[in-house]
Amino acid sequence: MEILLSSLNLYIIGIGVILFISVYASKISEKIGLPLLLVFLGFGMLLGSEGIVGIEFDNPHLAQAVGTIALVFILYSGGLNTKFEHIKSVMVSGVLLATIGVFLTALIMAVFIHLVLGFAPLHALLLGSIISSTDAAAVFMILRSQKIKLKNGLNELLELESGSNDPMAIFLTIAILNLIVLAQDTTIEKMLMHFFLQFAVGGVLGIAFGYLFPRICINLRLMQTGLYPLISIAWLLIMFGLSSHLGGNGYLSVYMAGVLANKYAFPNKENIIAFHEVIAWMMQIVVFLTLGLLVFPSDLPQIAHNAIILSLVLIFIARPASVFISLIKSKYSKFEKFYISWVGLRGAVPIILATYPYVYHLEESHIIFNIVFFMVLISVLIQGTTINFAAKKLNITEKDGDDFVI
Repeated sequence: MEILLSSLNLYIIGIGVILFISVYASKISEKIGLPLLLVFLGFGMLLGSEGIVGIEFDNPHLAQAVGTIALVFILYSGGLNTKFEHIKSVMVSGVLLATIGVFLTALIMAVFIHLVLGFAPLHALLLGSIISSTDAAAVFMILRSQKIKLKNGLNELLELESGSNDPMAIFLTIAILNLIVLAQDTTIEKMLMHFFLQFAVGGVLGIAFGYLFPRICINLRLMQTGLYPLISIAWLLIMFGLSSHLGGNGYLSVYMAGVLANKYAFPNKENIIAFHEVIAWMMQIVVFLTLGLLVFPSDLPQIAHNAIILSLVLIFIARPASVFISLIKSKYSKFEKFYISWVGLRGAVPIILATYPYVYHLEESHIIFNIVFFMVLISVLIQGTTINFAAKKLNITEKDGDDFVI
């Protein structure tokens, strides 16, 4: 028993040290201009089996579960911090980017993946789908931590897109996996029905839960204010689980519910939002460390050449093409569209989706995961470190003193 308690104490100390270092890393990140996402991933790799600490971790299923839970809290916090009146004017553009934009990115990438890697068409489309969506955690983290203020509602558009485009990427990934593994049981009609069911159920439940939560807080009248954040967690878990169980997209539900809940006044609203912001930061640390642990750095050099080529295609061809086509009739100038293209950050979602082929036992699972991981590193390193610089060069930042708050 004493040995067990001693080991437990060491684990508790270790977790505390890791969290402390991860939080302190934010100060280093601010000074050197390196995105925190990259710092956390790198820290996870250092902790891994081939790193300094040598923690053995090779469980894609567990990493996927951790990523799923983390994204629920990250997206909900992102929604709670998004003001509904700010995103009304960018709603159409955001939806277009989150659907047509994601599909076009996946399609264009599939062509180049087929040509560069020689993947079969469906496998190429699978990899293209996995890497097709921008990442909410990465976009929220960088835009808000660097306090970048943009003209013409671009902050809201970029956050709306990144918070709502995961359903399309998830749908494409799972649909293509089913076509590869269960070709005889999958039809176009079933895929389309599944797609509309995900968006319809996810959207309706998101609106319903977002509308009801403020009213629940008002009617509860709890004496202990500390219980309000607990109620919000319970409500969040019920919402995500119910949406997923009914065939909807839980990620879409939680983001929409967060945005709608923020529209209303209710008891302890500020405390609840602040609480979820803390949880979201912790979840970002946990998920990026976990994904960093999962990768084996010695495998990366083998795919580096191809991953670099595909990253450049994604950054300079696929993403800009999908943005300009999706927003062809929008109010945005070409410079603003170039910037929207540049903030096509990849992050946790593509890496989490890259664990799905393991679940389906695809032979290419390992190479797909490593390529996606490497592409995320390049995306964050190149785009994440130059977001502020690009905004100033394109002259789309708000001047000091302008009345604008994220």
